Parts: sequence; structure tokens; C-alpha cells
Amino acid sequence: MNDMPSTLESADIARILKALPHRYPFLMVDRVTGMRADEFAIGIKNVTANEPQFMGHFPDNPVFPGVLMIEGMAQTAGVLCICSGATGDTVKSVFFLTVDKAKFRKQVTPGDTIEYHMTKIARKKMMWWYRGEARVQGALVAEAEVGAMIVNA
Repeated sequence: MNDMPSTLESADIARILKALPHRYPFLMVDRVTGMRADEFAIGIKNVTANEPQFMGHFPDNPVFPGVLMIEGMAQTAGVLCICSGATGDTVKSVFFLTVDKAKFRKQVTPGDTIEYHMTKIARKKMMWWYRGEARVQGALVAEAEVGAMIVNA
């Protein structure tokens, strides 16, 4: 019998910081909403002009790097796995296994809010695979499939 909760609702920044080891400037998710067990969640990232990546990417035309959107997808999935209770009660670390089928469709700039829509594809022991779609105002800006392993810290 599966005793994981079917709906977790959301994780605010305090809960995210408890779940993930990432900190500024590499924390790419501000809130996670719509959490359903380890199946689905939406990570929220508010893109602001004062973030350090914009000093070099690009000074006169700030564009949020695609690789950081992939990282935001992975962090959202990590919060989902850890907060769902699927990993047990001990502190865990999340490590990337794979990134597949990554596509970048539109630029993201300061002032945008990225939504990382993460849907579980598969799970095997302590490894998960998710399909992610990054959206800004409903428009698809990036997509990828990511895999991660959760291990004891």
C-alpha cells in the first residue's frame, strides 16, 4: 500500500532550502506549487535583473541562460521527490544523472516568471526521471527530460 500523500500543495522558500543544498546564486526555484506525491509539480522562478549571470549573459541584452532553466527543472524535481516522502526521512542529496531532449524555444529576460512544469516519467529505486516544460505566461520557452538520483548526504 502506498502511504505517500496524494497532494502536498506547495513548498515555500524555507521548505525548499531545507530540501535542497543549493544556495544563492545557484538556487533556481523560489516556490513549488501543485505538488502531487512525486508525480507532478510546478516550480516558480522570478527572473530579476540583479542576478549575477546577467553581468556576462549579456550585459546589454540580458538573457536568462538555458542551462539554468534545465537546472531549475532539476531542482523542482528534487524538491518534489524529497518533500513527497518518497525518499524516507533522512537528509538526502540530489545528483543529476541525465539530461535528454533539451530544446530552447524563446528567450527569457528579467521581469519574466518561469514556471517549471515537471511530470514524472519513471522511477527505479532512488532514481527518478521527469519531463519538464519551462513556461513564461503560458508560452513554452524550454523543455527537457531530466534524471536524478537521491543519495544519503
